[in-house]
Amino acid sequence: MPPAASTKALDWQALAELTVPEADRINGPTNAQATLRLFGQSEKALRVTLYRDHHAWCPYCQKVWLWLEWKQIPYRIRKVTMRCYGEKEAWFKKKVPSGMLPALELDGRLIMESDQILLALEHAFGPLGHQLEEPRTLKLRDLERQLFGAWCRWLCTARLNQRQEQACREQFQIKARMMEHQLSAEQGPWLDPASNTPTSACPGSADVVFIPYVERMNASLAYYKGFSLREEHPAIHKWFKALEELEVYRGTQGDFHTHAHDLPPQMGGCWVAPNPKQQELAEAIDCGEGLAELETCWADPDNSKTRPEGLALSRVLKHRQRLLELNPLGSIRFDQPLRATLTRMALGASCSPDPGSARGLRYLRDRISVPRDMPLISARRLRQALEQTAQLDSPEMGAPIPIYDRFDQNPKPFLTS
Repeated sequence: MPPAASTKALDWQALAELTVPEADRINGPTNAQATLRLFGQSEKALRVTLYRDHHAWCPYCQKVWLWLEWKQIPYRIRKVTMRCYGEKEAWFKKKVPSGMLPALELDGRLIMESDQILLALEHAFGPLGHQLEEPRTLKLRDLERQLFGAWCRWLCTARLNQRQEQACREQFQIKARMMEHQLSAEQGPWLDPASNTPTSACPGSADVVFIPYVERMNASLAYYKGFSLREEHPAIHKWFKALEELEVYRGTQGDFHTHAHDLPPQMGGCWVAPNPKQQELAEAIDCGEGLAELETCWADPDNSKTRPEGLALSRVLKHRQRLLELNPLGSIRFDQPLRATLTRMALGASCSPDPGSARGLRYLRDRISVPRDMPLISARRLRQALEQTAQLDSPEMGAPIPIYDRFDQNPKPFLTS
């Protein structure tokens, strides 16, 4: 059979006509791009300023972010560069000499460390579910630290032999089953059901404490160990599935590619346990295909106004000039391959890139950050289109992703684009 005909890459004007408008950042769904959240209230109600990372990746920031969103407390956001991505802003180091994130101002008082921030917010605005210092919640918070410790030992201990790998896995699963036991003690999907919120029943503070690192466990253990947390622990899968039905959680959720490659600089290294399953899962994550429901059960929206491809297109076009300038191919050479990718994503039609473009396409594929740039499903569609378009050219790879820092993800060039 002759090869299928290739569609001509659309020009930028035609691509712009296929974008979808972004939702209201101030009063609409939870999103990583907002600098102000009001939930329909007046700015006069503002008492809180949250200092969090530009990448919307920091797990401790995510805790506070989720709490504020589920309680619908109006707040400002000031974004700060984490050290592994670039130089921290001088204005923030003056305010917080340690550079620690998150930080929060409540009625003009500066508070640091996520647990202390949540306690202060709870005192000011009431609890989300049970109070953080109730005995049951304290027990759950301690379990989260036990689970975190078991994960760190398995993921971050160098050169484990086969026996040690198995022992670390077993210790992690003991703690994961303890989490499952606590989940089964409740009638609903949550560790700490909260009914005292403007958004009706939602996860409570104990869930908020677990969410950031269990999300990162799910990604990292698949990538580095070939271990599927959701398959091995059905109650945790059910918990994730319930979270993924909530707009607030989806607005903060990272994808496996982002977590797998942003964790090593933060954790001091993540160690692979080579096995066929690990190689299969890591390859699917790296090429941008993703892991379907092992990664998220978030269904693709069928509303044309919110379709993930259109949102991904909107986000790329917003930063088009910087993306072209920073690509290793340069602005002129990368223009057509990027348009070919976006044409494929938007129309679902094969579109050949100019020869020699594969490394530039894969460079961009590997530097999409979720949720900083766009939601998970939109990023999945864009990564898939970049890889599919690159395959039409060659197997050439882009520059390797750094493992000791992520300076290739420095947000500074995009702050004015």
